[in-house]
Amino acid sequence: MDPQFNLAVVVDDDPDIALAARLALRDMFDRVETLSTPTELLPMLSNESPDAILLDLNFQRGATDGREGLSFLGRIMQHDPDAAVVIITAHGAVSIAVEAIKAGASDFVAKPWSNERLAATVRSAATLRRSRIDARTERGRASELAPTTDTPLLGQSEAMQRVRTLIDRAAPTDANVLILGENGTGKEIVAREIHRLSRRSGHPMVAVDLGATAETLFESELFGHVKGAFTGADTDRMGRLKAADHSTLFLDEIGNLPLHLQPKLLTALEQREVVPVGANKPLPIDVRIVAATNASADSLADDKRFRQDLLFRLNTIEITLPPLRERRADIPVLLDHYARLYARKYDKPQREMPPHVLDALERHDWPGNVRALRHAAERAVIMADGDHYRVDDFPLPQRSEAASLSVVGDSLNLDQLEKQMIERALRMHHFNVSLAASELGLSRGALYRRMEKHGL
Repeated sequence: MDPQFNLAVVVDDDPDIALAARLALRDMFDRVETLSTPTELLPMLSNESPDAILLDLNFQRGATDGREGLSFLGRIMQHDPDAAVVIITAHGAVSIAVEAIKAGASDFVAKPWSNERLAATVRSAATLRRSRIDARTERGRASELAPTTDTPLLGQSEAMQRVRTLIDRAAPTDANVLILGENGTGKEIVAREIHRLSRRSGHPMVAVDLGATAETLFESELFGHVKGAFTGADTDRMGRLKAADHSTLFLDEIGNLPLHLQPKLLTALEQREVVPVGANKPLPIDVRIVAATNASADSLADDKRFRQDLLFRLNTIEITLPPLRERRADIPVLLDHYARLYARKYDKPQREMPPHVLDALERHDWPGNVRALRHAAERAVIMADGDHYRVDDFPLPQRSEAASLSVVGDSLNLDQLEKQMIERALRMHHFNVSLAASELGLSRGALYRRMEKHGL
């Protein structure tokens, strides 16, 4: 059987005890080092990170109070707060061992020990250390995504007020939440607002983008794996469900979760425990799920795509985010926020947003929603010159409405207006001539003649 851990260090001045411990642990660790005094250990910790340390408490001849060992324990924990230290103590010195545990030790074993008891104690301590490190790593990644001042939940439209009401009601509970909405509508921002207002806000929210995760890695990403579970699993890995213990797990693009893995997620949520890939023992979890998808409610209702029992588990509270075209009243607030944000970021002047430019941007459909508006504002801040913005400063993928409005505001030439309206209809329907002709009230032939006339 392959070793589960890399390094264990046994610190005991009795060579027989040290040898016995080394032999008992050698199948669990790649290396088991033995030291006769803790003074040898401290320099070692500058270059090594043991998975477990066995530390005797008494080294001076005749000493029985454990003070020397407790002193070194404090120094070990100061150097590495995650250190897994198992105290070696004489039979009957349990009170000293308890004092050591209060000072940071993971557990203790009394001499003489059974090898099974020693191995189980050290394995638990090393596993706990690894779990702490993995959790800090995962939560560190999550904290990098923590909400910043440039990603607030903006907008006072009636649609956004309804969203805020749902957030305020759902957040203080532990109910799972499903957020529906098109790409770019701000689903992750809503998830973070729910977490911020929840009782779990003391822990960082953990997020996983199922839309950006390879299908072969879904199971390992969510549930974790143990060393040797599959090719390339060189170490144990904590899954996101366990990393979010006592916190919120944000499952973005939940609709991408393969059908064959949905029962396992359902079981984890119902039983409040996960079984890592390759493991037999379940791990308890206390997690609130906030999930999001750009799939429609109708498509999620298809049991060939999504298990309905899992859907019922996830959508205790359902929040649908409106696309930007359905809350145009919020566009001025969003534009002002992002224009000011990027002006500060790029050290650019604050420019005026003329009414006709704002009107053009409000009439644009914004297929990419708030994300597209944000990118457009960033580009405008960088590219604009003068003391005010122009429509051309904003890169609109579908420029039809904005372009026609800017021309209408400056020109009354009928030929120009006709050309603009034809361009607008063509772009609106992605250059489908039949649909554009219908939009304009023309036959296909009439539209082709006008397109030829205007060089389109």
